[in-house]
Amino acid sequence: MTGALYFLALLSSTMASARVGLWGQGRNGTGDWEGKRCTCDAFLPSSTFPVKDLVVIEQTAVEITHKLELEMGKLETYESKLTAYAEKIVNLTAEIERMEKNPDSYTEAHLQDVKVEIKQVEALIVELQASIQGSTTVLESLRVQVNAMVVTLTKLEKTHDKNLVLVTRREYTNIQLQLEECERRHQELFNPNIGSCAHTGIIRVSKPFVSQLNAHLNSGYKYGGWGKDSKPVHGSESMYWYAGYSSPSIVDIKLYADYKNLILRNNFQHHNLQSGWTGTGNNFIVRDNTLYYQVNNPFSMAKLNFTSMKYDYRVVPKASSRFSYSHSYSQGFDFAADESGLWVTYASEESGGRLILAKINEPSFGIEQERQTSVYKPGVTNAFMVCGVLYAVRTVDIQTEEIFYKYDTNTKRESYVSISFERFQETFANLDYNPTDQKLYMYNNGYYVNYHLWFNHTTKATDESPALLS
Repeated sequence: MTGALYFLALLSSTMASARVGLWGQGRNGTGDWEGKRCTCDAFLPSSTFPVKDLVVIEQTAVEITHKLELEMGKLETYESKLTAYAEKIVNLTAEIERMEKNPDSYTEAHLQDVKVEIKQVEALIVELQASIQGSTTVLESLRVQVNAMVVTLTKLEKTHDKNLVLVTRREYTNIQLQLEECERRHQELFNPNIGSCAHTGIIRVSKPFVSQLNAHLNSGYKYGGWGKDSKPVHGSESMYWYAGYSSPSIVDIKLYADYKNLILRNNFQHHNLQSGWTGTGNNFIVRDNTLYYQVNNPFSMAKLNFTSMKYDYRVVPKASSRFSYSHSYSQGFDFAADESGLWVTYASEESGGRLILAKINEPSFGIEQERQTSVYKPGVTNAFMVCGVLYAVRTVDIQTEEIFYKYDTNTKRESYVSISFERFQETFANLDYNPTDQKLYMYNNGYYVNYHLWFNHTTKATDESPALLS
C-alpha cells in the first residue's frame, strides 16, 4: 500500500503544479517574454489529499494488529491456566474434605504438603490476576487508538475522495473486529459478575467506545437506536439490531447476526413497519426477539414479535404524550430491560410531568408496580434500568452527561448521585442498558456508541432518602 500512497502523493503534486501554470497564463500573470520569464499569483488547492495522514493510520493499524495477536495468544494461555487452576482447586477441596472426615489417617508431613499446594495455587491466582489487569490496560489503550483512527478516517471521507480511503477503511474494520473479539473473550473469561445484581449500583462509566457511523453512513439519521437483544432466544445471543431515521418516526428495523455483520452492514432481517405498525420516538428496545416501542394512534405501548410477526398494543390511561425528554421529540414511553425484567417510564398530567416507572408483565403486556418519582421528565435527557434500579441522566455541558438520580424498586427509595460520563457527539437519541453484557448502548448523533459500567460490589449505599411513593 505504501507504493500506492507514494503514487497518490506524486500525482497530487503534479496536478497542483499543472494548475499553477494554467492560473498564471489565464489570470494575474506578468511576463518578460524577451527574457522568457513569467511570474504569476499561484493559488494552491487546499484539497490536496493528505497522504501523510493515511500513512500514519496504516502504520498504526500494523502496530495494533500485532498487539491484538499477542493479546489473543495470551487469552489462549489464560484459558488453559484457568482450566488447570480449577482442576487443582477441585482436587485440593476433595483432599481437605477427606482429611476432615478422617484426620487420624494423615501425618504432619502430609498436612504440610497440602499447605504448600494451597500456597502455590494462591500464588498462581495472584499471578493470573496481574496478567489479567495488564491485558485490560492494553485493550483499553488499543480502543483509544482505534477511536482516534475512526475520527481521522471519517474526517478524510468527508473532505476527500472516499475511494482513496476505502482500502484503509477495510483494514480499520478488520482491526475493530479483532479488538471486539478480544474484548468479548476477555470479558467472558474474567467477568463472572455478568447477570449478577450483588452490588449497590453504578460507580463509574467508561469513556465512549465508538463503533462507527450508522448503517446508512449518514449523520443525518439522528433519530433511532442500536444494541443487543436483552433476552435473546437460543441461537441469537450475538445478534445486534439497528434502526435509524431522519425524523422521529419508527418505520423499519434491521437485525444482524453478530457484531461483524453489523459493522459490515450485512443484515439478515429487515422488518418494514410502515404497513400499519409505524411508531414514534427513539427509546425502543428488542427483547425476546420482540420490538417494544411507542405508537401514536392511539397513543400507546406497542410490540411486534419478529418470530410470529404478531403485533399488539396497550393504552396506558394515565400516560401523557405532552412530556418528553429534553433532547428527544415525541418520547412519551421509554422502554428499558434489566436483570429483573421489562420496564417502561412515562409521565402524566396527574404527576405534573414527573417521571413514572412501571413494570411490564411480559405475557399479558400489562402494567404493574407503578411508581412515581420526584424527577421532572422534561429536565431529563434519558433513563435506563439496572437490577431493578432506575437511573436518570441529564446534560452537564456540551461534552458531558451525568447520572444524577436513581430510584431503587427493591427498597422503594430514591437518591441523588453524580456520575459523569462523556458523549462522543453533542446530542443523542437513545440510551439503554443491556443485562447480557452490562453495557450502556447510546445512539449518539448517528454513531454507534457503547460504555462499560463499574459497580460497587463491596460497600452498602448510604446516600438514600425515602421516595415519594411506596
